[in-house]
Amino acid sequence: MRDTPRISLKASASALAVVLAFVAAPVKANEALVDLAKNTDNWVMTGRDYDAANYSTLTEVNKETVRRLRPAWSFSTGVLHGHEGTPLVVNGRMYIHSPFPNTVFAVDLKDPGKILWQNKPRQMPTARTVACCDVVNRGLAYWPGDGESGALIFRTQLDGHIAALDADTGETRWSMENADIRVGATLTIAPYVIDDLVLVGSSGAELGVRGYVTAYDVKTGEQKWRAFATGPDEEILLGEDFNLANPHYGRFGLGTRTWEGDAWKIGGGTNWGWYAYDPTEKLFYYGSGNPAPWNETMRPGDNKWTMAIWGRDAQTGQARFAYQKTPHDEWDYAGVNVMMLSEQEDKEGKMRKLLTHPDRNGIIYTLDRTNGDLVSADKMDDTVNWVKEVQLDTGLPVRDPEFGTRMDHMARDICPSAMGYHNQGHDSYDPERKLFMLGINHICMDWEPFMLPYRAGQFFVGATLSMYPGPKGDRQNNLGLGQMKAYNAITGEMKWEVMERFSVWGGTMATAGGLTFYGTLDGFIKARDSDTGELLWKHKLPSGVIGHPMTYTHEGRQYVAIYYGVGGWPGVGLVFDLADPTAGLGSVGAFRRLAEYTQMGGGVMVFSLDGEGPYSDPSVGEYEVIGAAEKL
Repeated sequence: MRDTPRISLKASASALAVVLAFVAAPVKANEALVDLAKNTDNWVMTGRDYDAANYSTLTEVNKETVRRLRPAWSFSTGVLHGHEGTPLVVNGRMYIHSPFPNTVFAVDLKDPGKILWQNKPRQMPTARTVACCDVVNRGLAYWPGDGESGALIFRTQLDGHIAALDADTGETRWSMENADIRVGATLTIAPYVIDDLVLVGSSGAELGVRGYVTAYDVKTGEQKWRAFATGPDEEILLGEDFNLANPHYGRFGLGTRTWEGDAWKIGGGTNWGWYAYDPTEKLFYYGSGNPAPWNETMRPGDNKWTMAIWGRDAQTGQARFAYQKTPHDEWDYAGVNVMMLSEQEDKEGKMRKLLTHPDRNGIIYTLDRTNGDLVSADKMDDTVNWVKEVQLDTGLPVRDPEFGTRMDHMARDICPSAMGYHNQGHDSYDPERKLFMLGINHICMDWEPFMLPYRAGQFFVGATLSMYPGPKGDRQNNLGLGQMKAYNAITGEMKWEVMERFSVWGGTMATAGGLTFYGTLDGFIKARDSDTGELLWKHKLPSGVIGHPMTYTHEGRQYVAIYYGVGGWPGVGLVFDLADPTAGLGSVGAFRRLAEYTQMGGGVMVFSLDGEGPYSDPSVGEYEVIGAAEKL
């Protein structure tokens, strides 16, 4: 159905009573989501569970059986452009999202060929003109409901709105404007449910947007808190104990003092990546992105708190810690990448609650997620050259000045490029093997800065980029732009690594069956042996992949599903038919050969052993003649 969003400007008296009761009573929503995530019939959030580990305990599809995987069914969204994230599966239904116009579909897994409902919002098409890197959307969120309210699906829209949809009917329950596209702010992030709050970030740093994360009441849409990445402490929501365990990271007053004048007001730091949550610590984790503009000469200082890993209290928004990975970023190494939670023994044998984050700057950071202690910071690849090392005692990177991006200078062969050695892909952690399965970009760049004024709603970048394969790729033929790696965060070692034709942009899924699944830009879904990296299976999809795989069971059978639909930043040249190699913020040149291997499309492909599924019974989904028609 086409559903006009309804704006809830303030809660009714009865809704306020519900909110007050929520404050006073024990919260049950987290427990329900945790329980749903434990059930392999479900995939209730983009990272499968609050650990964001993208790991499944399912074993029906394993090293021995994976060669029998065949398509069981598929679904077309009817939309071109990049399809990121995963569908959600909850209680026998799959919820599917699309890029702009951000349609949501619900299908019954018993007969997924019939659409139960669809919700296509009316939104301002001008949002397309201010979207940085294609019109993507990274997914949906699910709230299980309580005794008073039914389950909800949450969707973000490119035009800056977040909407709550009835999970049973698809009806829009409420819609709120979270971002103003007139100043270049859009929404591409997957919402995130914690307790009776839904969290949502922001996009638009390339247009001088000041980034923030916001919490809304799931039932009413009432804004509960908003925390900015830059500016005064009271607007960043710094707790009294902020960085108490690591004062060398910096504490108070730095959101303004590390900027020149009022530059923090248009300073970037948006967050459009992935969240994770520790219910015991009551902290959620995410990364703030690049400062604006890209031209470092125009914004002296460390530019806090852009480029940071955050730990915040979900109920209040108060920050317990923030660790800035790339102070005074010079290369657009926006640090919004996935946060994966694990519990492991450190090098001294102490069991710790860890957070591991593969950053765009080519460093994989592991922090103690209780207080922000830096445990390790390893190069994702030995070709990373902008930084010599990260000092664990100070947390600071030791830069190599040869690869700085000062004015009146063309910096050459910087590795990684602005696309990072890792970007928006949602990777996975295998707890049995203690390995993080990483989909990697292998791209370097030349960078030439220029000065420009800020104009609201227009691109505020200030650099021209040329991108090409990294040193291990085939630069002559412009291939070898990606890698797959298995990383141990405690030893810092890569157990195995393999090259790919293009970036592994979408991310990975690990399973207890000893497999690591991922999609490729040239249109394959692949499964590798998690122990050795050996390629065990692949299947050609209708279009390239920028989403990550997921798996679930239905009626006792394991399925593996993945979005296809090329686009996103690496597909900008293909989807918008661009030829200038510096267009698309430099991506067009890097991926100029992508159109030789794939074209646009959009949908979900679902696999099972031998292709068994709902339509193995040919009567499922057939037209039944009833009533008067039987007499004809």
